[in-house]
Formats: sequence, structure tokens, C-alpha cells
Amino acid sequence: MAGQDLVGQRIKTMRRQRGLSQAQLAHPELSDSYVSLIESGKRTPTPAVLELLAQKLDCSLTYLINGVTTEQMREIELGLGYARLAMENGEVVEARTRYAELLADEGLAGLPQLRQETEYGLALASRACGDLDAAISLLIGLRERDGSEISPERHIDIVTQLSICYREQGRLAQAVQVVEEILGGAVRPAWTDGLIRLGVQALAAYIERGDLLRARHFSAELVAAAETLGTPTALTLAYWEAAILAFETGCGEEAAAYFGRAVAIQSEHGEAQRYARLRVAHAVIMIETRPEEAASWRDLLMKVEKDLGESPVNPMDKMRCAVGLARAELLLGSPQKAELHIRSVLDMLDGMPEDLQADAHLVAGQTFAELGRAEEGTRELAAAAALLEPLPVTRYTSHSWLTAARILERIDETDRSVEAYQRALACAGL
Repeated sequence: MAGQDLVGQRIKTMRRQRGLSQAQLAHPELSDSYVSLIESGKRTPTPAVLELLAQKLDCSLTYLINGVTTEQMREIELGLGYARLAMENGEVVEARTRYAELLADEGLAGLPQLRQETEYGLALASRACGDLDAAISLLIGLRERDGSEISPERHIDIVTQLSICYREQGRLAQAVQVVEEILGGAVRPAWTDGLIRLGVQALAAYIERGDLLRARHFSAELVAAAETLGTPTALTLAYWEAAILAFETGCGEEAAAYFGRAVAIQSEHGEAQRYARLRVAHAVIMIETRPEEAASWRDLLMKVEKDLGESPVNPMDKMRCAVGLARAELLLGSPQKAELHIRSVLDMLDGMPEDLQADAHLVAGQTFAELGRAEEGTRELAAAAALLEPLPVTRYTSHSWLTAARILERIDETDRSVEAYQRALACAGL
């Protein structure tokens, strides 16, 4: 009804601006009484009637329907295109600014679909900028909208992103809960790519909170569902997260097998950014699983780094790749080469998520320790500790504190090393 009222008001406004009476808008198939009912919101005009009224009022059909002129609509769509492009290119601050400017445009009020897309884009950009509170607020607002405004597919996307944000904030119970509200019923909905993507977020939260038995059962279900569905996206996502679970539970060969399947599928059917991200994740985990093959994984990361440099990509992907290269060089006994990679990482930390920044400082600390530059190593580890302290207690923070403790021990920072070991144990619940 609200939409009918707005259309009627616009018709009335334009009629008065043009100095026309309701009778002057009449037509053999459109009486003045019918015009009156439309203006009062008591009748919904058909597309043909709206087009006729637009002609008589000498205004655009777009204005009568949405409250914006054709030119305004073009500007909004152009602005939305620029915001999407900035996001795709990894220019997340620029994307956030453009989405926010669009959202401030009053013209979006009458364009529910475009407003929804803008709010969703702003949520993704806010998350990428590290502002999880803003992202969560936007996503909850979208989720609570009238169901008629949001397609089932978009609703799943929103809940998926909400689960990611909760997990990145350490609110693991909520990260699981929002997914289980959709997937946790007595009967699972029919699996789709979107639902597999959603399920993967619950699996990631199970792993993060150390609920590995539940993770094992759910991962098996996800893999079976993806294999039944048979789509490249579903298979890649299910195998990818299954590989991470296998790695976390000490099953290195199983992790390698799952990653191998995911990489093979993605190389044939996937888009470039996801393929690059998958290869980086694969190499980084395999460096830890098979350190004796560090040279091979370093070579793979160097190829990925070259590919990333030749195409627009999210800076986080470049950062993860460079950190992986530094780790590989450290394993190969080449801290000088590791320093070259980690220096490039330290130059791109602004605006990155705090866990990635902490990881970079840890690798930098290890690099300087290997180079015998204890003072620089201590400084980097202090920076890592400052970032880790406010982070939520997860398997990641426990592992990071343990890494810091070992490096501090190596450079004879005994007191700080003991403190870091204690933090690692506390994060592990010991």
C-alpha cells in the first residue's frame, strides 16, 4: 500500500505542477474518478496506465514509479557500478566511501532493490575495512526487512556474511547460531551453492572454537552434499574447508588430498581471485604440513605472486601470499630473502584486519630473530602482542601466542616468553 500511496502522490504533485485537473488526465479508458482513486492510493495503476499518465504529465515513467528522474537513475546505477568495481579491485576504503555516498542519496528511498544492494555492498566494504560493528548493524538491518523485499538467495548471502563477521569478532556461538537457524532444523533444506557457502561458515566457527568432533560430522555432511550437488562452487568450498579441518586435526595427508581436489576443480571452473586465494591457502598450509617440500611451495607462491601482480586483486590476498613466501624462505634458511617479502608486507598493513597484521608482525619478528637483530625482533613481537591482546580467545590467538613465545625464547627474552606461553595456555583453556 505504501508504494501505491507514493505513486499516487507523485502523480498528484506532477499534475498540480503542470496546472492540470484530474479531468484533463482522463482518457477513454481512464476516467477522472479513476485518476482520483490512483492519487489517493486506493487503486494500483497498470504499467500501461502509468505510461499513459507519464505522457500526459510530461515526465518520465521512472519518476512516477520510483521518485527519481531517468538522469538520477542513471547516476545512481553508475555510482553503484563504480563502488562494485572498487570493491572487486581491493580498494575497500574507496568502495566504502562510494557506497556510503550512494546510501545518503534520497533518491534511493524509492528504489528498494538498489538500496538493498547498496546497503549490502556497504556492509561488505565495512567488514573489509575492519569495521565489523558497522557491517553487523547493516546486515542485521537487511535481515530484518520485510521478506518480500529480499530474495531467498540474498537472505542466505546476508546470513553468510553475518556469520563471518561474528566469527571474526570472536562471537563464535552467534556465528553458529545464525547458520543453524536455517540449516539446523529436523529436515535440511535442499542444498544449493548458497547453502553450502553458509554451511562452510558454521564449519569454520566449529573449528575456531575447538568443537572438532562436531566439525568432523558436519564436514562429512557438507562434502557429501557438495558431491551430490556437483557444482564447482559447492565442491571447491566443501573440499577447501575440509582441508583446513584435516590440517587442524593433524591429518596432513588428508588435508593435501582435499586441497588437491579443490585446486583441480577451481583451476578449470573458478574465477581468478578465488583460484589465487585457494592456491595461497594451499601452499601456506602445505609449508607447515610438509616443510621438507618448502622449496616447491615457495615456487608455487612466487608464481601466484606474479599472477596477483598482473590483475586487480584484494590487497589481503597479496599480503597473505607475501607472508607465505617469507615463511617458506625462513624454512629454507634464507632469512635475508624472507626480509624482502616481509618488508613489503609491513608496508601494506594499514586498514588490514588485526589478525592479519598480528600474523605479519610475528613473521617479521621471527625473520629479525633469524638475522640476529634481536632489538628489531622484539619490537615486531611487541606490535604483534598489542594486536593479539584485545582479540577474542580462539584457536588462532592461542597458536599466535605460542609462536610469539617460541621466538621470544630464541632471542633470550625469557620473561616475555613465559608470559606469552601463559597467554597461549589461557587461550587454550588450560
